[in-house]
Amino acid sequence: MSSRSNRESAAGEGDAAYTERLATRSGAWWKKAIGAQLPYRWNLRRIAEGVTLDIGCGIGRNLDHLDGDGVGVDVNPHSVELARERGLIAYTSEDFEDSPHASTESYGTLLFAHVLEHMDLDEATALVGTYLRFLTPGGLVVVIVPQEAGFASDPTHVAPLGHAEISQVARDCRLGIEKVYSFPFPSWAGRFFRHNETVALMRKPTGPGQA
Repeated sequence: MSSRSNRESAAGEGDAAYTERLATRSGAWWKKAIGAQLPYRWNLRRIAEGVTLDIGCGIGRNLDHLDGDGVGVDVNPHSVELARERGLIAYTSEDFEDSPHASTESYGTLLFAHVLEHMDLDEATALVGTYLRFLTPGGLVVVIVPQEAGFASDPTHVAPLGHAEISQVARDCRLGIEKVYSFPFPSWAGRFFRHNETVALMRKPTGPGQA
């Protein structure tokens, strides 16, 4: 996650500006008027299990989708501050480790939504592995990444993740893949519609040798 912050600065956009951009996008009147987030809210609520640890939570959009039933972590202190102002539980990466919410095997879901594409594959795998100890045995790992048009829309994106890359992350982290699907439209729409996503559901083992 630190690499994402560095690349934002390299692209001429620091942490504060990135937070402002997120807030401006999420607060657009037309998005609220048409309920643009309702399908994504529905999808996340139906797949999340137990309390969610949202890695790369930003200003807390997905925590909002879950009605605050989760804890957020982000490298950007400005985003964390704004999430807290919205009444959500959020920490910087450093502060989370010393927080009362950093309890081993206490979360039913780990969420990486629009995070892993901001780093190369080795960094993405390392990030998922770092937080697996907080996931209950048999818990769910949810990875959400943009497809072609969405990936091209943001200069801070580093490497696209398709089925092959997601499968490699799962193998390296010893996770079982339950399902990988395109949402809200079939994958061909991802070439034109930048909000089309690839969603991967992976499961932490329950027996000996668990991740």
